[in-house]
Amino acid sequence: MENKSKPTVYFVSLGCPKNLVDSQVMLGQLETKDYKISQTPDDAEVIIVNTCSFIQAAKEESIETVLEMASYKDSGKCKALVMSGCLPQRYSKEVEKEMPEVDLIIGTGQYHKITELLEAHKKAQDEGAPLPQRTYVDFPAFIHTEKDARMHTGPQFSGYLKLSEGCNRRCAFCIIPKLRGNVRSRTIASLVEEARNMAANGVRELNLVAQDLTEYGMEWKYKENLELLLPQLCKIEGIEWIRLHYVYPDAFSDELVDIIAREPKIVKYLDMPIQHTADRVLDVMNRRLTKVKLFDLMEKLRARIPGLVVRTSMIVGFPTETEEEFNELCSDLVKLDLDHVGVFSFSKEEGTKAAEMDGHLHPSIKRRRKNTLIKILQDQRNEKLSALIGQEVEVMIEGTAEESELLIQARMSTQAQEIDGRVLINDLGENEDIQLVPGDFALVVITELAQQDLVARFVKITKPMILAQQGLTTAIAKGVEHRHDQRIENA
Repeated sequence: MENKSKPTVYFVSLGCPKNLVDSQVMLGQLETKDYKISQTPDDAEVIIVNTCSFIQAAKEESIETVLEMASYKDSGKCKALVMSGCLPQRYSKEVEKEMPEVDLIIGTGQYHKITELLEAHKKAQDEGAPLPQRTYVDFPAFIHTEKDARMHTGPQFSGYLKLSEGCNRRCAFCIIPKLRGNVRSRTIASLVEEARNMAANGVRELNLVAQDLTEYGMEWKYKENLELLLPQLCKIEGIEWIRLHYVYPDAFSDELVDIIAREPKIVKYLDMPIQHTADRVLDVMNRRLTKVKLFDLMEKLRARIPGLVVRTSMIVGFPTETEEEFNELCSDLVKLDLDHVGVFSFSKEEGTKAAEMDGHLHPSIKRRRKNTLIKILQDQRNEKLSALIGQEVEVMIEGTAEESELLIQARMSTQAQEIDGRVLINDLGENEDIQLVPGDFALVVITELAQQDLVARFVKITKPMILAQQGLTTAIAKGVEHRHDQRIENA
């Protein structure tokens, strides 16, 4: 088929970074077949929404976005609306029945077939023939490798490396295993090769993601595992930061602690979902953790990894959670003194064990507990950030801040992209003419705390972006809308 006959595509990716990687693989498939990416939905003949359905808020956002994009069938040029990802995987029959606006329904295990499905749909449209099968949802078994085309979106200097797909845990509140299947790991050779390719294209921050990093390699009885992978990734030239997301606390080996402590490229930051601290609640959640194990692990981590920053998530209002157990959680979090904590009200999700439990709490109770805990954590976080004032820290330059061209946005290694706040440079000192390039590393002095962000004075560049990489831009990025909602991240 000639390139000029290829329809233009607009893409919206919802939810977590793991879903974003799937979106990038879909875009890579489209690019290899010469599809053009539209910068706005108005000009797109095909609109794809890669959805999330982890909790109720995510489902609502996904449906609202699909309906928003469906309006371009009337006001724009859209001839095919595609819904992919977790929502159709979970509710394919309902989507097929109740959303006639959607032309193609693709689950989490079929997204890599996007080009052939679009080709079949377009051929039928052009020939005036009956449309082919509308729904493509099967048990998920696919995971991409370094051999699958993948298009980098977003900042060139930061990228996600998905180690595995699926999850073998059966937490009572979580629907993920039903949406993504059991663990399917990639080989170390595959991951290292993809990471090298990412570094060659300007990636300096490598974010490792999976449903659970500690489950990586479990289907091979851990003959390939996280402890073997990390030293290989640290050897890759060009990668400066390696960040670990979703490291479960109950499977944290001593060897993993040692590797994080000794490898300078692995940032002293852990995204470690905890969910609760009361033993009885953890037990009914079907978590493999106890309060004693958690406190012992935190003591060990802090002793062996000075300056460690921990991000976690907590669920309040889980069925049968008592007031005493909630107060216990609040007290424990004060003692644990963690750095970034997301607080979620329990969401009753059909298909999960928790949805069938007795003892569901009234929404007003869950709301009150959430607000109470957030207030405690905000005061604790502000105290930690205020302690940084006057300190010299290294940051990665992200570019001009959205709110003003006079502000330069950056991040410390202890701040993950999009979720942990920013460092805003408002003073270049005697370096007024300096050009700071996204991806540069620089030394700054923290001068004040402004709400959730830190303000800083520039000192000097420490590790400049390689000149050859400065011209590496992601033209596609503006045509791919990633709507990241902190309410649905890693709950």
